[in-house]
Amino acid sequence: VQLQACGGGLAQAGDSLRLSCAASGSLSDYDLGWFRQAPGMEREFVAAISGGRTYYADSVKGRFSIFRDNAKTTVYLQMNSLKPEDTAVYYCAADKHYSRNYDHTGRYDYWGQGTLVTVSS
Repeated sequence: VQLQACGGGLAQAGDSLRLSCAASGSLSDYDLGWFRQAPGMEREFVAAISGGRTYYADSVKGRFSIFRDNAKTTVYLQMNSLKPEDTAVYYCAADKHYSRNYDHTGRYDYWGQGTLVTVSS
């Protein structure tokens, strides 16, 4: 499956953005994740849908929400109450096999190209 992420941009602290990740096929049987990478930092887990449940990094819990559309071809990341420390390139990822390691980059087989989110104070 091919993934295409979009929706990034420039925001101010407190604003909201919604990222989209469109797939070339159905994502109904996939575990899905969003990760981000700030300059000079390693790629880190943000949110995931795995085994029918959602998971979030502590840094975004209560502010971000991951969900997919009814057609199961697009996964979204709704980001509210943005902070300057949310500035990063955001990547969507998919894995056809269930795993408890939803926050590990290495378990995902498919990645989108990344979309830049910049949050100013």
